[in-house]
Amino acid sequence: MRPGLLQLPALPPLSVYVHLPWCLRKCPYCDFNSHEVAGEPPFDRYLDAVLADLEAALPLVWGRTVHSVFIGGGTPSLFPPAAIARLVGDLRARLKLEPGCEITLEANPGTFERDRFRGYRDAGITRLSIGVQSFDDDHLRALGRVHDRAQAVAAAEEAAAAFETWNLDLMYALPGQDLAGLERDLGQALALLPPHLSVYHLTVEPNTLFAKYPPPLPDDDLAYAMLDRITEVTAVQGLERYEVSAYAKPGHACQHNLNYWEFGDYLGLGAGAHGKLSFAHRVVRQIRFRDPRLYMDNALAGRAIAQEQEVGRAQLPFEFMLNALRLRHGFSLQSFFERTGLPLSAIAPQLAEAERRGLLERQGDTVRPTGRGFDFLSDLQELFVGE
Repeated sequence: MRPGLLQLPALPPLSVYVHLPWCLRKCPYCDFNSHEVAGEPPFDRYLDAVLADLEAALPLVWGRTVHSVFIGGGTPSLFPPAAIARLVGDLRARLKLEPGCEITLEANPGTFERDRFRGYRDAGITRLSIGVQSFDDDHLRALGRVHDRAQAVAAAEEAAAAFETWNLDLMYALPGQDLAGLERDLGQALALLPPHLSVYHLTVEPNTLFAKYPPPLPDDDLAYAMLDRITEVTAVQGLERYEVSAYAKPGHACQHNLNYWEFGDYLGLGAGAHGKLSFAHRVVRQIRFRDPRLYMDNALAGRAIAQEQEVGRAQLPFEFMLNALRLRHGFSLQSFFERTGLPLSAIAPQLAEAERRGLLERQGDTVRPTGRGFDFLSDLQELFVGE
């Protein structure tokens, strides 16, 4: 409550993100904080560290209701159901989770075994997100995935049997992929009837194996054609594109990700986890120690946070727009004021310029990207970069 540069009228919804950093093998395109496992991960010590991290953070979120939890990685499904049950129990015992709180776990078909997903459901997971990426064995090998097509299909079928809502992750513009190959992948994904589909363009990120040894990727025109086809086919199947990379049937949008895009708050726990927390007079971003061993040592000593900084007034418009403009339905001008504490005059010139370029449209209090704005989202977001 100490004085600061902002005056927020209310605090936004709060979510919790927990990072479980280990995976079976580092994929050549991956720039996430994931670490190849050597032997069995130290499950118990890591969860001890996450618990210590949580307890140290409780004064920052005391009394606030948690609306969603997301357990990501790495490959969280390396952790057995009993470990996940312990984690969920620790969260429930110390935080006020709203009734019906969405609790998502990321899973990899390469760690799938029959009844394991039911074990996660019994542990308190309400939503599973399966990182399939492709159903083509050649493409899976090129991506360095540890599963094959048959395992991907079996994992999706098991998820459908165990969970009322679940997600498939699919990638496109893969090495050597053509439009026909994309349609086969998409057709197989939709045949499994996922209530939610996340579709990502493969990009070559710095400090990855693909950056060092770039594979032959489809050109931009072909990649755009693939995205257009994805949007067409998913719409026929009743999946609405509610966010740049996300398609869902009614009632199955990912609540946790929506909170990100609506510039809500999230407490980040675990190695390398990022967090964003609002207070009456400031917005703060936190980053935990990245290396799992270093994180465990520091979290258990009560100092899990490696970096913490206040978001300046000049940066808030861009930070808000970087998220909110990813949503098809856009945002309300009132929500901009509520989340940032800034007057609408802080973004009025940029809104006018975006409208002039045909990237945004306004209807009453609502601002949303046009079809052109969605296609050129980076150009739209950059209009709001502060000085």
